[in-house]
Amino acid sequence: MLELIEAGGWLMAPILACSLVAATIIIERFWALRRARVLPDQLLMILRRWMERGSVNRNDVAELALESPLGRIVAAGLANHDRGREILRERIEDTGRYVAHQLERFLNTLGTIAAISPLLGLLGTVAGMIKVFQVISVQGSSQFDLLSVGIAEALVTTAAGLTVAIPSLLFYRYFQARVDGLVVRMEQETLQLIDLLDAGIGGGGRLP
Repeated sequence: MLELIEAGGWLMAPILACSLVAATIIIERFWALRRARVLPDQLLMILRRWMERGSVNRNDVAELALESPLGRIVAAGLANHDRGREILRERIEDTGRYVAHQLERFLNTLGTIAAISPLLGLLGTVAGMIKVFQVISVQGSSQFDLLSVGIAEALVTTAAGLTVAIPSLLFYRYFQARVDGLVVRMEQETLQLIDLLDAGIGGGGRLP
């Protein structure tokens, strides 16, 4: 493996850096986009229980906002539940847009890596072929050991760039679809939240 990296020349350094960044993003997004973390099943049940109790503690709301993206939307609704339906909807939608943006964090970087990795490989191919033609122009085509250096650089960088780009693109598309699905589900949960809050906590109670 080390021999292949050395054969690829200096362009292997940015390709390897791209692979490390992509792997880190993929692992982090798998953890961050788990459904149980984004959309806890018990969240609206907890809200209904608070409404039946007739009171919501501000400390509970603050803690709720830290537990999950949907919890942040619920907390925004609770903080504005007594300000009218239009303002309530506006605050929840603003928070929802912010949460959706947070779910897409690092995906642009992953998509950029998927786009530039094959270009880096292509640049390595061009650099390798330039070395080959320089050797041919100076020493002819009989110096196969010198020619093989340029050919190896051309082939290795191309293969390395594609090896990074293909999984990066696959996971980029997968995470995009994952985020879209979670956002749709959050919108459904948010509509239920608005209906619950519009009914009023305990008939119109306020946060103590």
